Amino acid sequence: MNFIGWIIVACEISFWIVILLGLIVRYLFNLKKLGLVLFALTPLIDLVLIVITSVDLYMGATATVAHGIAAVYIGVSLAFGKSMIQWMDERFRYYITKTAAAKPVKRYGIPFAKHYANGFIRHIVSFLIGSAILAIMIYFIDNPSRTEALYGVIKVWALVIAIDLCITASYFIWPKKEKGINHSL
Repeated sequence: MNFIGWIIVACEISFWIVILLGLIVRYLFNLKKLGLVLFALTPLIDLVLIVITSVDLYMGATATVAHGIAAVYIGVSLAFGKSMIQWMDERFRYYITKTAAAKPVKRYGIPFAKHYANGFIRHIVSFLIGSAILAIMIYFIDNPSRTEALYGVIKVWALVIAIDLCITASYFIWPKKEKGINHSL
């Protein structure tokens, strides 16, 4: 794995450590403002990643899939970040602190399909953000032989979006059923 690949891994691990620390200080130590400050640090992790990636490319590196994944990571982080934090917050409150009134909701049927469709819309937003970052990188490098991998990342991600669209549609056609319940009549 190259330098940028390790930076991406470090940023992803840092993201989850910062979120976990935010939850710990928020609920176990009752320091809500400090927890909020830690949650607010997550965009800085994205900023560090994009700066390091950009500097690496500016210094003459040939773009690799890892450079492209940095843009994917940022797009996903911006589009899904708040919902990922909320998801983790709900589970932390219920399973760790036992302060949540109700167990986190498990969806089935059309409610699950609608929830999944909302995630698909976020996926499109993340694709638009990440692809815009990739397009900016391609534009500023202005050397197709150095940016070929970035085009490849966009193509593969577009294919993943198409597959996700099929999965999303399938949940409306064949709604997810609750396990252990006899659904035949």
